Amino acid sequence: MECIIITGGAGFIGSHVVRLFVNKYPEYKIINLDKLTYAGNLANLKDIENKPNYKFVKMDICDFDDVLKLIQDEQVDGIIHLAAESHVDRSIKDPFTFAQTNVMGTLSLLQAAKAYWESLPEKYEGKRFYHISTDEVYGALQMTHPEGIEPPFTTKASSGKHHLAYGEKFFTEDLKYQPHSPYSAAKASSDHFVRAFHDTFGIPTIVTNCSNNYGPYQFPEKLIPLFINNIRHRKPLPVYGKGENVRDWLYVVDHARAIDTIFP
Repeated sequence: MECIIITGGAGFIGSHVVRLFVNKYPEYKIINLDKLTYAGNLANLKDIENKPNYKFVKMDICDFDDVLKLIQDEQVDGIIHLAAESHVDRSIKDPFTFAQTNVMGTLSLLQAAKAYWESLPEKYEGKRFYHISTDEVYGALQMTHPEGIEPPFTTKASSGKHHLAYGEKFFTEDLKYQPHSPYSAAKASSDHFVRAFHDTFGIPTIVTNCSNNYGPYQFPEKLIPLFINNIRHRKPLPVYGKGENVRDWLYVVDHARAIDTIFP
């Protein structure tokens, strides 16, 4: 039975990925590795917690020895790495924790996967380390067309609606990294470590950079659930800067499906 670890699987995006993989791949053993910080909630996965191919392990990805033992004991074939500190405001108050989790935690996983996979006769054949990152590592784009213009690509997603663009430039994999917050700096550093392990040691890796996610089970400090809750309770709505920022949103179920498409 193929075994896949999904880190941060009790969190917002991770729980959707865990649910999708557990239900879609009954022949795979899916291990949900999560530290259960403030953002992790196993109630997100009540509907699949008793599935025979699902296992939850409470663990800190920074604990290298424990991570290595888990990978060895479970004979892990793939890792989908979502565990991260991800709130910009929190990163400004506590950048050290963000660096520790996002950088050193990723390095711990990489080193443990490398140690186990290199010990196998087949080495890296059939193995995969998939690192989910953020488009915030690229910095910010200028809004040069506040009126909206037609983009040079199709923008219809799960909503079925067509969306206008607000500038000529778009985030692509070829852009240089320009992180502006401790959060995005930590994620940028983790991206570099993943690519370095691929280039230096030959580990099969993937890095994808997603935009803001929204949908069920999102922690209430995030923008959309925060606004909804504040409106419901007649509280003020926080406006950042001059209120001119434009965000791109990705429905979390669409993101989970994309991860499934990219991973194999």
